[in-house]
Amino acid sequence: MDRAAAVISAGKKLCKQLAPLSFGAPVTHVYNPLVYAAAPYADYLRRYAATPKQVVYLGMNPGPFGMAQTGVPFGEVSLVRDFLGVRGAVGKPEHEHPKRPIEGFACTRSEVSGARLWGTLAARYPQATGFFEHAFVANYCPLVFMESSGKNRTPDKLAPSERDALYAACDAHLRALVAALEPRYVIGIGKFAQGRALAALGGLDLSIGTILHPSPASPAANRGWAKLVDAALAELGLTL
Repeated sequence: MDRAAAVISAGKKLCKQLAPLSFGAPVTHVYNPLVYAAAPYADYLRRYAATPKQVVYLGMNPGPFGMAQTGVPFGEVSLVRDFLGVRGAVGKPEHEHPKRPIEGFACTRSEVSGARLWGTLAARYPQATGFFEHAFVANYCPLVFMESSGKNRTPDKLAPSERDALYAACDAHLRALVAALEPRYVIGIGKFAQGRALAALGGLDLSIGTILHPSPASPAANRGWAKLVDAALAELGLTL
């Protein structure tokens, strides 16, 4: 079974399902990095999604200075380049927000959540392959939603009718990802991701849990994210 190819194919199918969706005010711009950053995303999958996993860690959706720039979940530019070794050309979204330009690997802004996640892993694993021998990191939704000010709008804040169509496509993609990687655990990075995993994967023979999101908006994460995550995972018999 070519697991990476299966995940790449699932991503292409997801993009086709998402393409006709529309989102109203206050959303003014929608980016899909699986389209304009398809090359580094595919490189990430070919490098790290080729083998079965014990754990899939699941985020919500891309940040403007992370996956939006690199195509990699929690994709802090320097760590995607130097720790993960991911490469690939990055284009532009069709409708670019003037306050949120896509610069790809030339972006100098830091994605704090990604710096915490991948930075913690880089401190623990001499090579990224050590982590990916047993785990994988994905996002539930690949789309970035922005308001006119440039402010992010998370998927849970969309109108119910917009959420329903979005969630249906993303749920199907998550099931395809799990079918390809065969994890025993799916761990939501934050409560939203855990909730969507429970909704999409109910009835499957796996365990679904959660860890604290590394967002700088979280006071708890700012006081020591890695230590709190270690404690939560230890209760499940896992380590980051």
